[in-house]
Amino acid sequence: MVIVFIVGYLAIALEHNIHIDKAASALLIGMVCWGLYAMWPEDHLGVEENMSFIDISRSDEISVATPQFSEYANHEVIKEKDEILNHGNFDAEMTTKDPAHTHEHIQHYVEHGLSHHLFDIASILFFLLGAMTIVELIDAHDGFSLITDRINTTSKVKLLWVICLLTFFMSAALDNLTTSIVMISVIRKLISDKEARWLFGGFIIIAANAGGAWSPIGDVTTTMLWNNGQIPSSGIIIVNLIIPSLVAMLVPLGLATIFVKGTVSRPDKVVGVGHHTVEPAVWEKNLIFFVGLAGLLFVPVFKTATHLPPFTGMMLSLGILWMITELLHSKKERQMKKELSVISVLQKIDTASVLFFLGILMAVAALQEVGHLVTVAQFLDTTFDQNMYSINISIGLLSAIVDNVPLVAAAQGMYPVADAGLFAENGAFWQFLAYCAGTGGSALIIGSAAGVAVMGLEKISFGWYLKKITLYAVVGYFAGAACYYFMFGM
Repeated sequence: MVIVFIVGYLAIALEHNIHIDKAASALLIGMVCWGLYAMWPEDHLGVEENMSFIDISRSDEISVATPQFSEYANHEVIKEKDEILNHGNFDAEMTTKDPAHTHEHIQHYVEHGLSHHLFDIASILFFLLGAMTIVELIDAHDGFSLITDRINTTSKVKLLWVICLLTFFMSAALDNLTTSIVMISVIRKLISDKEARWLFGGFIIIAANAGGAWSPIGDVTTTMLWNNGQIPSSGIIIVNLIIPSLVAMLVPLGLATIFVKGTVSRPDKVVGVGHHTVEPAVWEKNLIFFVGLAGLLFVPVFKTATHLPPFTGMMLSLGILWMITELLHSKKERQMKKELSVISVLQKIDTASVLFFLGILMAVAALQEVGHLVTVAQFLDTTFDQNMYSINISIGLLSAIVDNVPLVAAAQGMYPVADAGLFAENGAFWQFLAYCAGTGGSALIIGSAAGVAVMGLEKISFGWYLKKITLYAVVGYFAGAACYYFMFGM
């Protein structure tokens, strides 16, 4: 599975050289990894074929390698015990179960794991689809002109500062994924040159991830630590992480101020096929822009109030906006109604990017399910002798290769919340983990949800980002980490 993941990752990185779309490579590694796991689950889980579930539940070796499977085994043993009507020797009855019985349980565990991960992945995909549709609908009504008409500078450096600062604070209020989609639509109205837009797209990724790290709702990993009790105080997250996160954005911006030169020119018309062949009224632009923006801002409010996954709030917002546009254009000519409808907008959504997301997340989920990511976390813990700064910095850099969510989940499982010290509630370990996991993914374009979204929307290649943006992102990442250390570690 590791070999398949590495080969697939290289295929994604070299998509322009091998002439295979990254979505195809991602789907292949995702499904092949799960196929390998399902065909030989005992091998992956480290279980002997003739081993009974009572032995599995008591095996320390399995518990360390794949803790989720060990918990499942314990649960199944307790359930079996309750079902045994004969009050004889429980251990004897369990150990006499034939291997087929145990294999059946293991297959059920594999299916259960797939269902669990598929729900989480589907939540992200539906969220992405909802956000992209709302943003495209605002764009179809030329709503972003309310922002772009107020930005007059053509200097690359000045525009870069404006876009990044706007992205940074918007990401904290929305989240880094939604903000990236919105800001790409904004720069398409401001910059005609593809290479210049790619540069701005790279910095949008850096700014969005940095902005999301210091807000409880800005990045999924910070939200995890907030909801699960590691950092229950939202005030501490904001106060302690806003300065390191700001540094992680300002340092790359400072470097860009030195090296980036020239001006940008606005496009003659909006980039994208089918946009603005009809011109909505000014009040319609304003209405759709403000309702759409309110809908995006409503998502974290709905999540906090209901504790439902974020995609439910996003789909509710989309449903409201869809209804408003239908009523708004119901009496208009057929062509105008068609151009400004949600049905027309849905045809412009980049489905390949959604499938790419599916494949990558499925591949990472398979590695997590068989315990590879836990093994990595244990290796870091042993190698760095529980030094919180070294461990968290390494997790942040690893999150650029694999998704930050399972890495943070592995850390949460390894380090229980203590009564006092670094690992206590609101402790320094958890705060620094939120910063590192939130900003480290900027090092590679597929290292974060924001990066994948921008990659799909602007067709930025992995290699271009690696050559042009990665160094900026890594320098900013280490600068922010050093800032946190000087603030709280000395």
